[in-house]
Amino acid sequence: MYEQIRKLKKQKNAVILAHYYAPKEAQMVADFVGDSFYLAKVAKESSADIIVFCGVYFMGESAKILNPDKKVLMPDLSAGCPMAHMVAPGIIDEMRKKYDDLAVVCYINSTAELKCQSDVCVTSSNAVRIVKNLPNKNIFFIPDRNLGRYVSEQLPDKNIILNDGFCPIHASITQKQVEAVKSKYANALVLSHPECEPEVLSVSDYIGSTAEMIAYAKASYEKQFIVCTENGVEYKLIIDNPQKEFYFVSPSPCCNDMKLNTLENIVSVLEKEDKTIEIDKDKIAKALIPLERMLECDN
Repeated sequence: MYEQIRKLKKQKNAVILAHYYAPKEAQMVADFVGDSFYLAKVAKESSADIIVFCGVYFMGESAKILNPDKKVLMPDLSAGCPMAHMVAPGIIDEMRKKYDDLAVVCYINSTAELKCQSDVCVTSSNAVRIVKNLPNKNIFFIPDRNLGRYVSEQLPDKNIILNDGFCPIHASITQKQVEAVKSKYANALVLSHPECEPEVLSVSDYIGSTAEMIAYAKASYEKQFIVCTENGVEYKLIIDNPQKEFYFVSPSPCCNDMKLNTLENIVSVLEKEDKTIEIDKDKIAKALIPLERMLECDN
């Protein structure tokens, strides 16, 4: 199946992008593996005619917005992200009326519709940096309350208004679960994604995006780590650090939507080119603005 995918990619001038949370097999056949920000940049810079995005739907949407003339395919169009929809209808307009000098900062983990209503997009790896450099004091951060709260703690001079959205996977990780693993591996460092609940972050040794956690583990002299994020990242951690040990809480955090990116689905979508991301031109034009601002701000 790997050889079949290689031939199809060459035949169709296709590139495969895979998120760290996708199954190990998808990461193995991908041309590029990374977090949302890295993959957004790769999508923008790609010379391929076809982009196959092994992630969830908002990621495919972002790739299409950045590459409107390319065909963007997903192995399974039903792969979704609940948090991407967690903004109440009309609340952005309400906030704009309520607060002067407001910037709507939209986590990239959001629908194209939400991006259309936002001023700039961010990812977990650049959110603090971008919000810090915005001229606005008032920030409505959507959709994730936990990442928004983390940004707020780093930037006390900003008035960051939180939205009540969350990642079900990260929010399911509890302090008690982390402490249970820590009781077995007392010397292990706790690495946590800022989408986790505050109680988990409070017992963490390092907080960062998926890519930042991977880099931290690789640079660290420590040998044991408790990783508070989706379990798909384990593949990259082990590849980079064969002599180190990585532990996850129980039950292991798993995004079932990410796991829909199977080899069978990748072969099928490359052969048929049937699971395409379609967004109308007006929506692309509006959603492109905050995404391009994000890329510009991070250069």
